[in-house]
Amino acid sequence: MIKDDFFTILEEQLDKKFPFVAYRKPMEEGKREETKALLQQDAITHRVKDFSESGFIFAPFEEQKKALIIPSEASKEISTEYIFEEDHKNVKKEEPPFPPNQLRKLERVEHESLVQKAVDTIKKGKLLKVVISRTESVQTQLKVIEIFKNILKRYNSAFVYLWFHPETGIWMGATPETLVSVERNRFKTMALAGTQSFHQSVDVEWEAKDKEEQQIVTDYIIDRLQKSDFISAEKLRVSEAYTAKAGNLLHLRTDIEGNLKAGVSGLKELIGILHPTPAVCGLPKDNARNFILENEGYDRKFYSGFLGELNLKKETKRNSNRRNQENQAYASISRSTSLFVNLRCMKIKEGMAELFIGGGVTKDSNPSLEWEETVNKAHTMKSILVK
Repeated sequence: MIKDDFFTILEEQLDKKFPFVAYRKPMEEGKREETKALLQQDAITHRVKDFSESGFIFAPFEEQKKALIIPSEASKEISTEYIFEEDHKNVKKEEPPFPPNQLRKLERVEHESLVQKAVDTIKKGKLLKVVISRTESVQTQLKVIEIFKNILKRYNSAFVYLWFHPETGIWMGATPETLVSVERNRFKTMALAGTQSFHQSVDVEWEAKDKEEQQIVTDYIIDRLQKSDFISAEKLRVSEAYTAKAGNLLHLRTDIEGNLKAGVSGLKELIGILHPTPAVCGLPKDNARNFILENEGYDRKFYSGFLGELNLKKETKRNSNRRNQENQAYASISRSTSLFVNLRCMKIKEGMAELFIGGGVTKDSNPSLEWEETVNKAHTMKSILVK
């Protein structure tokens, strides 16, 4: 589909106030990823019951709240192959016209105070890590579709999306973190921690605090998976930690793969183990979540929840040669799930963008540096709110 037609249809869907999602998966070198949209053909609210449904899921941070889904059977799918690339020659170099950091003194004091409380709690042995977040509201003159186009241009290595539902309003974002992907009985997930700005190279040094945080996250995920009764006894495959780029930020990342036991779905249970991840909640999970709910002072809503394709049909062909019609007959249909953690996201309402920004706190965290980390993350997100 021509890209102009694609966005016109999205605008029409938004005007009708019918649920829809438009998204593009992370682009890999040498691989083209379509920008897709799933357009619900009515305004009925559908919720996930047991994760056997098929469609696009949008789940909140708090597990007990049921996730929304745009069902495949009640929706129309469209896509465009147009690759949205940043025109570096025309990128503006000046800073976005938002209030300077010094005008947020009260927010800084409150955030640093909360980080210090988290550090004190960790040192008492009640936590290993906790993720502290805040919100920041900024005005934008851009329309929703224009903001989404900016995200598509600037975040090739992230999962980017635009979501609308009458119950949630408009959300969009660019997340670097996979919650889990499952095809047949094979699953993949990741451990993600540490943040620093990108300056022309991914060959960077990481501080001991970042390396420790990354190892804590990795060890936790592996331990939980190994203790589950629906994971194959086959050894988990774990990569070395490496630097991954997402927009103008770098993170430490470890890839983890494994297999579900034959004849067992396990998807709901697998999600239960992984969500919320240590990258958005902390460790131990229950203690960290309780600390967040009791101290952050705001409702995260869908920030640090998860979203993505749930049990979508995927056709796999034995031979990619289209002339070989005989082998084409042996194409197989499987179910594929690809879920992402809702990071680097914002909610748009009446020309205002509510940004959600967080950072992992450990025993060695410095409250002032933690504040600066959220400022850097917010700055990256703000860049898509201007032309």
